[in-house]
Amino acid sequence: MLGALRALGVSLVIAALIGSGCAPKKPPAPGALPPGTPPPIGTQKPYQINGVWYYPIPSAEGFREEGYASWYGRDFHGRSTASGEPFDMYAMTAAHKILPLGTHVKVTDRRTGRSIIVRINDRGPFVPGRVIDLSYGAARALGILNDGIAPVVVEAVRVTTPVLVAGSSPSWQVEPVRPYRQGPFAVQVGSFQNADNAQWLKKKMAKRYGEVAVRTAWVAGSVFYRVQVGHFTDLDRALQSMETFQRQGYRDAFVIALEGQ
Repeated sequence: MLGALRALGVSLVIAALIGSGCAPKKPPAPGALPPGTPPPIGTQKPYQINGVWYYPIPSAEGFREEGYASWYGRDFHGRSTASGEPFDMYAMTAAHKILPLGTHVKVTDRRTGRSIIVRINDRGPFVPGRVIDLSYGAARALGILNDGIAPVVVEAVRVTTPVLVAGSSPSWQVEPVRPYRQGPFAVQVGSFQNADNAQWLKKKMAKRYGEVAVRTAWVAGSVFYRVQVGHFTDLDRALQSMETFQRQGYRDAFVIALEGQ
């Protein structure tokens, strides 16, 4: 569905290049957001497709939308997704333009009432009216392979147990996703393909700020070493630290949500 647009996960590549000496193109300052609106903060930096800027949101709390679902499969099987993991056409995954990567969503076919749970690991679809791009396996489970697209409701959920199957009907135990301002968060100050450079920055930051971690991520088959400072339980404190780092010269510092912690 996305062809070369999704190929290599544009949003993640932008984030990964921060601090590596290859500065990404900046979002347009005037006119992109209403005057006085703060820049979006989230697990991903803003990214651009066909001249349009997309701003990933920092939390999926209460997220719900309606639109059309489409699907993609064999042509993209094995290619890198925006999360860095290879696309598995048979896995229960999906692409979304702005939801945090790793979010689980319940997708319900509005015509049949049938629902599935998928994990967001990619970006797209960049087609008007389409709100989610399902993997082949997810589209098959939802029963929309032959139709190609289907009207759906997309709702963010937190999966608390593995999928339970009774007869031919899968079911899930879910709970609301964590509140918007509930951490943990960190501030990413740099990303490198050279591990020694990342370790150097980690040591430099640790002398002044204490808790600093180097976390790895695979992007388009290459490993990046990301230097992330702090372990904040509140978003406001993380934002304050981010602004401090930006004033001190780390202009591309941004807040990320630490998943699974």
